Amino acid sequence: MSSEYALHFSPISTEEAGSFKLLELSQELAALVETAIKNSDPLSLNIKGNSNEDAVLCTRDKTYTIRSVDLSNTLLIVTPPEDAAHSLELAGRDDTVVIRDQINEILELAPAVPKIQKLISRIRSREYGEDQEDEDETDDLDNEARFTYEQAQEEIQASDVELDSCLKQRRILVINRELRPIAPAYLQNILELILNLLVSLSQPHSNASVEALTSSLSDDHEISRVVSTQVLAWFGEIHAGKWKMDVDEVIKELGLGILRNHKDDPIAKRAFLSQWKEVVGDTFADRVTLKLIAGNYLEHKSSLSGAESLQYFPSLALPPDPAARFADLFLTRAKWKGDEISAFLNDIAVNTKERDKLLLKYCRAITEEGTVYYTARAQYSG
Repeated sequence: MSSEYALHFSPISTEEAGSFKLLELSQELAALVETAIKNSDPLSLNIKGNSNEDAVLCTRDKTYTIRSVDLSNTLLIVTPPEDAAHSLELAGRDDTVVIRDQINEILELAPAVPKIQKLISRIRSREYGEDQEDEDETDDLDNEARFTYEQAQEEIQASDVELDSCLKQRRILVINRELRPIAPAYLQNILELILNLLVSLSQPHSNASVEALTSSLSDDHEISRVVSTQVLAWFGEIHAGKWKMDVDEVIKELGLGILRNHKDDPIAKRAFLSQWKEVVGDTFADRVTLKLIAGNYLEHKSSLSGAESLQYFPSLALPPDPAARFADLFLTRAKWKGDEISAFLNDIAVNTKERDKLLLKYCRAITEEGTVYYTARAQYSG
């Protein structure tokens, strides 16, 4: 038999109007909350965003966009009278509930890529290179240009795990808690030195001594241990004082180091591959492949000689907004092969499913001589 309750409006309903929101949890988030309650584990759900930004919700390792969805029926938020600062005559009555607010919308969550453009903008002028090695790390503590790790945790719309991943992928150092992008040429030099040290110190790349590498870099090349340790962590795993190199990541970065010099002046494909193999050395030369740097170059083929060349064109330099990203891509090239354009979308799509949705939304698929190409749905003019 169903229970009956007497409904009363809260005497402070005017002040409380609009103060309640209903958030619909996905199965993944619901399971996360239930597990935390079951195990009595602390759970952190943070809503991030300034007044001029769309809010996002962040768990420890993921980011979700928040959007409002109108309801066809109004929902009432009700509580026992003692929770509504109600009149004493109703307090404690089991047959009474108080209407606190009415809800005409719910908040939905959808997985999203972290929004880190603000971070990149804030630290662009703070590049760290060889000429900064002699800096006193305690200097400039009150410099307005400084952007610290703690500030990034508060202001950047990304989970802590995603923020740390961004610092690794974007090659951003933490120097005295300040975030500073490492100069590409400086990073290139450090990686080349590491490869040379593995040979000269007889250290296996799968189990090298961190102390041996960082000591040699510091003593012989004046590279701070703070810097070298972070670089080792970017390009491999450190455990119990040993470093296991991520061979593909090191090879990729060394290849990009060569290609960065050819943003406006393409380099012959054969010459590039030859230089790349020479830089990584005989041990890793057979691991060199263009697949490692997909999404960072354009390939050109001469209509006269058939000669192939490569031009530096990094996806990370393209706009994060999908519409602007596709506009730039199609202004650069009128049609793209599927695997070529997909490589430039991975950083703005949560997964391959979302990436394919973007292709359907912004592109038309055409087939020429058995090959599928993508062209723009909208017309862009240079």
